[in-house]
Amino acid sequence: MPDASVADMLDPAMIVPVLVALLVVVLTAVLLKFAFGGRSSRNAVLLVGLCDSGKTTLFGQLTEGKAVKTHTSIKKNQGTYNLQEGKKGSLQLVDLPGHERLRLLNLDEHKAAAKAIVYLLDSSTFQRDLRDIAEFLYILLVDAALAKTPFLIVCNKQDMALAKSEKVVKGMLEKEINMLRVTRQAALEGTDGSSGNNNTFLGRKDKDFEFTQLQQQVVFVECSCLEGKLNVTGVEDWINNVA
Repeated sequence: MPDASVADMLDPAMIVPVLVALLVVVLTAVLLKFAFGGRSSRNAVLLVGLCDSGKTTLFGQLTEGKAVKTHTSIKKNQGTYNLQEGKKGSLQLVDLPGHERLRLLNLDEHKAAAKAIVYLLDSSTFQRDLRDIAEFLYILLVDAALAKTPFLIVCNKQDMALAKSEKVVKGMLEKEINMLRVTRQAALEGTDGSSGNNNTFLGRKDKDFEFTQLQQQVVFVECSCLEGKLNVTGVEDWINNVA
């Protein structure tokens, strides 16, 4: 008697359920890939901030271990940051231009690959630049593509005599963003007559704004990239933790 094939041995009534089960397994695998694949492909840490905040100097310290001569840049810098503290692998570090006309264009190009955002500000001129610093940060925080991306706010140039501490910077930014979100919401209501887009309102509507209300992790750290007073340990520790 010739050997029976697998198809001959199967009960015809069982073939359809088996095929359906296989199809479910395949579809589940595809959906899981789409759900988690995009996040795992994020391998870049973006250095952002206004001009003269020290982004390129920090970039040099993190990628080459030394200070580099800098000037107001209109081009991005890209390099590799090797993970530390026993971790293997590396991340792409991208230093985006701080020029007002270029910062959002470059951000749009790289934000889909962002694993983390490092936002630098000059602590010594913070009070003067507060409005511009808060407005750019607000734009980043309401961006849907960065909704789950961790943020590090780096209070740079702590070696300067007039530098504000991270505690002072955090408090002043919260007050400024609290006012910003009200004016932005009012502008939306005036434009379309609706109650505005909830996705553009940061934090809780029934309370004054605080960073703890956000779904993103937002951490503040003090930093100095000046040779002789170098202190970037807090930045490196944070990057290694979120990697």
